[in-house]
Amino acid sequence: MLRDKHVDGARSGFLDRIGIFPPLFRGYVGLLLFMIGDGVEAGYLSKYLVERGIASQESVALVFTAYGITVAISAWLSGALSDLWGPRQVMKLGLWIWVVFHAGFLALGVAPGSYPIVIVMYALRGFGYPLFAYGFLVWISVATPQQRLGTAVGWFWFALTGGLMTLGPLFASLMIPLVGAYQTLWWSLALVGLGGLVAIFGIREPIGRSRLAPHGEHPLLTLFSSVSIAWKKPKTAVGCIVRIINTAPQNGFIVFLPIYFTETIGFELHQWLRLLSFMFLSNIIWNLLFGFIGDRLGWRETVAFCGGVGSAVTTLLFYYLPTTFGVNYPLAVVAAVLYGATLAGYVPLSALMPSLAPKNKGAAMSLLNLGAGASNWVGPAIVWMCLPVVGVGGVMWIYAVLYLVSAVMTLFLTLPEEETASRVETEGGRQPAAPDSAAVSWGARIR
Repeated sequence: MLRDKHVDGARSGFLDRIGIFPPLFRGYVGLLLFMIGDGVEAGYLSKYLVERGIASQESVALVFTAYGITVAISAWLSGALSDLWGPRQVMKLGLWIWVVFHAGFLALGVAPGSYPIVIVMYALRGFGYPLFAYGFLVWISVATPQQRLGTAVGWFWFALTGGLMTLGPLFASLMIPLVGAYQTLWWSLALVGLGGLVAIFGIREPIGRSRLAPHGEHPLLTLFSSVSIAWKKPKTAVGCIVRIINTAPQNGFIVFLPIYFTETIGFELHQWLRLLSFMFLSNIIWNLLFGFIGDRLGWRETVAFCGGVGSAVTTLLFYYLPTTFGVNYPLAVVAAVLYGATLAGYVPLSALMPSLAPKNKGAAMSLLNLGAGASNWVGPAIVWMCLPVVGVGGVMWIYAVLYLVSAVMTLFLTLPEEETASRVETEGGRQPAAPDSAAVSWGARIR
């Protein structure tokens, strides 16, 4: 018994040192497995649906756009419903939705080749993963000590991205030659189920097992607060838009780049899938690093310059290097790795958002999750509307400009204590000292 306690204590100490709140550890493991299952399709579903004759290259973007809309709604609800029911119940609901509608998507839509059922079932499945994943993110935000929150959300994105866009496509690249594309999609169901069970039954932390909103508060008032926070605390609305821009291009890439890289540039499908794995292997490593960096150098500055400006540059590199040099796999890997690294620069936004509204963290997280979900339809919608007009290069430039816009917007996201310090200094009759960054003075103008 004493040895067991010693081992548990040593493990908890190690987890605490690397920034994981020990009671939530099994949640991170379950999330990783869940997102591997969810990400199996990421690198090849659009190409597969086109090759099967279920959808054209243009109409397949509509499938992903419909999916993205339900993801956005579900991501917003994940925070609001966590306030009402508790994160654990929200995660359970997300697991059941994913399992039921994924089975329907495959058996009733893909197998008989029915485009309408594919759209409906895939869209309904979109309610599943945000409830599970972002429900857990809410759990992290309310249970983790504030001083470790940046690192804790870095681990969240490590698990989510590590599964969704790294190990998921890698798993697909290994399984498709063995069992075929269709059967590989069924394997994703087993991974999702396993991950869901590990997280839901493995987490022992008590806060997330019950509602977060005060007892007695009307459910409609709780839901309304997750929307009204946008005008009560306008900077949370700005943060929501930044979060949309963060992964909108990533979600757009999976619609048209598999076809562009394989049919125009000339890569093999397995090369493209492993290119995605390289991209997001880099991303998950830098998710952790930017969690630490953001806690030390400043959340806002890290998001603006490493995330926004960096992603604008690497988005263009990811297009121009393969387009210019053709089937040069090492160069393509370099471009992919750089994009994955800069995309991780947005990680501190998950710590910044609840800190913008410290008395309404659940509502702020609802808005952040809404932005994360909305990126799932905004990215494909840009492809759907703009690809026929401006082509692949034009879409990549649109994404790059959006990243620069997000960098400017992030500079306005000053924390309440920074504004208070600035106000006290000004009202005391002294000229404010030179700020550490332009962001402080710009942000102080927006109150």
